[in-house]
Amino acid sequence: MKLQRILPFAKQLLEKAVSKGDIVVDATIGNGHDTVFLAKLVGETGKVYGFDIQEQAIINTRERLMTENLVEQVTLVRQGHQHINSVISDEHKGTLSAAMFNLGYLPGGDQTIVTVPDTTISAVQQLLSMLRPEGIIVIVIYHGHEEGQIERDALMTFVKTIDPRDAHVLQYQFINKNNYPPYIVAIEKC
Repeated sequence: MKLQRILPFAKQLLEKAVSKGDIVVDATIGNGHDTVFLAKLVGETGKVYGFDIQEQAIINTRERLMTENLVEQVTLVRQGHQHINSVISDEHKGTLSAAMFNLGYLPGGDQTIVTVPDTTISAVQQLLSMLRPEGIIVIVIYHGHEEGQIERDALMTFVKTIDPRDAHVLQYQFINKNNYPPYIVAIEKC
């Protein structure tokens, strides 16, 4: 047996939760890799809502989606993920199968623009109310910078308070690696 690395494990969790025709959220689109992955999972009849505050992230993701011919099933939103409730219509609430976060900063972008605890926790709370039973939120935590450590600590404090009757919370990480390796928090709605 070989242990799954962080990003492949995150994708494996999503593959088990998402089917063709589902509605999902990429809460931090970055350069669009996860958005493309999710768009392929939901297929032509599904929907991906992708959020990011940076115009460059929107541009990079749109180009990647066009190259893969996946533009139709994705709505890109240039707003923070804390605005999920105002973007996703009420008819979709309670039906989302998954959401994905890659916390930190845009790879190759301005490293001073980072995700922050208040907006991330707000988005997770909103998504929990929108998920269907057995829906999942997968959060990849990058904490190799000061702001990432602050966000990690606040997020971990929050997820430990989630009632186990509402959701199961898993932490997956390699504990013998140096330099703050990323890790996963997965939240599965009951």
